[in-house]
Amino acid sequence: MTRVQSFRQDLGLLRDHRFALLLSARTISVLGSAFAPVALAFGVLGLPGANASTLSVVLTAQSLPMVLFMLVGGVVADRFPRQLVMMTGEWVNCAAYSALALMLFTGWTPLPALATAAALGGIAMAVLFPALTGIIPEVVPADRLQTGNALLGLGANTSRVAGAVLSGITVTLVGGAWALAVSGLMFGVSGLLIQFLRLPPHVRTGDARHSVLRDLKDGWKEFSSRQWLWVVVAQFSIMVMALQAAHGVLGPLLAKEHLGGAGAWSAVLAGEAVGTLVGVVVALRLRPRRPILVATLLCFPSALPYLLLGVDAPLWVVVAGAFLLGVCFDVFGVLWQTTLQREVPPEALSRVSAYDALGSLMFGPLGLLLAGRLAVMVDARSAMLVCAGVVAVATAAALLSPGVRNLRAPEFPEK
Repeated sequence: MTRVQSFRQDLGLLRDHRFALLLSARTISVLGSAFAPVALAFGVLGLPGANASTLSVVLTAQSLPMVLFMLVGGVVADRFPRQLVMMTGEWVNCAAYSALALMLFTGWTPLPALATAAALGGIAMAVLFPALTGIIPEVVPADRLQTGNALLGLGANTSRVAGAVLSGITVTLVGGAWALAVSGLMFGVSGLLIQFLRLPPHVRTGDARHSVLRDLKDGWKEFSSRQWLWVVVAQFSIMVMALQAAHGVLGPLLAKEHLGGAGAWSAVLAGEAVGTLVGVVVALRLRPRRPILVATLLCFPSALPYLLLGVDAPLWVVVAGAFLLGVCFDVFGVLWQTTLQREVPPEALSRVSAYDALGSLMFGPLGLLLAGRLAVMVDARSAMLVCAGVVAVATAAALLSPGVRNLRAPEFPEK
């Protein structure tokens, strides 16, 4: 089979009705979520008396419930139809971001209310993520999983590019409330599309007769028995702490104080998003025999934009570094998701992905809290350099694992 024929066969997945519906819903959902970071960050920073610590509280209120409820989300997604779980999560997100928008519109913005609405969005993500990971193998054939993940990534990354640009324009011209309102609308539309996704009646996972603790214990056995899995998750638990600090607090703060504000930070996020589009093209064709080794090596360049921000590089150089981060992270994501879906039994996949997400995100709130305090107490650029160093050290440590270096991908016969 020639490369052209293989590429056409890969793209033939787009003609599948169920995959096209899932792709559309996911693309619209990510378009909504792409408005949120800039809108929420500059909306909160623009409130009277607000500072980096205020933003840290709101973002922590969003990320902490996402971590705490992630395991429950995995159990729910393994017990009930994942279509229903995803639909519910999208509609909860719709309610959360609509509430945030309404508060900014009316000017009634007490910190506890903002934190509560943000927490509702975090719970929604805790439900959505494990269900999404588990539903993809139900829709996509095993030999097309990497293609399916890459195409879903293409839709999501296109939305991130558009959202990063449009959110900055929207915040600059009319304010964060409108951008948050768009987010809420998009989540609602995604929920409606998922409602029409029909899976075969026999597709069911989990056993509702088991206790939640039993389900969690069984999921932990599947997770902990794979060295490559828990080592990379441990790596990301440290990395995400640095990423959250840099992306959530330090980056917007440096942009506001030194780079010109929301428009500059939107440019950095857009550079990262464009990089993920290029990463999709790479991920569609890349078939490494050792996917986890390649994926882990690709984490090293993700430290570059933080290093550049720390040394006060020009904006265009930072955007270029963010572009490289986007390329590497997208290829990592496709290789990781595909390997997870191939190596973990379907009946435990959502719970394992929940342990994956929980482990990866569990120190994220700590990073947000530390970033706000450090930004007030010390130089924000120095804090960025620390973030870059943490990413590099965590990645180097993961490469010491034989499971990470040696896991091989299965071979599928050509059709």
